Amino acid sequence: MAKAPKENVKLIANNKKAYHDYFIEEKYEAGISLAGTEVKSLRQGKCSIKESFIRIEKGEVFIYGMHITPYEKGNIFNKDPLRVKKLLLHKYEINKMAGKIAEKGYTLVPLQVYFRGSLVKVEIGLAKGKKLYDKRQDIAKKDQKREAEKEFKIRNL
Repeated sequence: MAKAPKENVKLIANNKKAYHDYFIEEKYEAGISLAGTEVKSLRQGKCSIKESFIRIEKGEVFIYGMHITPYEKGNIFNKDPLRVKKLLLHKYEINKMAGKIAEKGYTLVPLQVYFRGSLVKVEIGLAKGKKLYDKRQDIAKKDQKREAEKEFKIRNL
């Protein structure tokens, strides 16, 4: 079966704070097990992963705290917006992640939720926490870059 083309990706939610708080070392793409009304709600773009985190339990991967707003026309079929959702990954990917997490300082964070074709996917980052001085360095680099772009723009007018 052929994979869907790269262009057919529609972003639903993005976790910018993850890039601020962590060094992202590896990225994985995982499917997500959802109910029908949750998918309809995601099609309307109603999802938040700001407070969410990922755990590996008994060889399975779960995402906690991912908020999917209940679908308006879903009535009794709506699920709890903060329920734990199972992520779908290959066994070797799960084992690789579990080995890395066993090392000190590594964690799994959701980076993006998006549609690839008709499927809902979650981009997972294997991340290492930043210290306060790392965050300050990043902010300083962004400021320098912004200043340089401003200078460049002024010179080229």
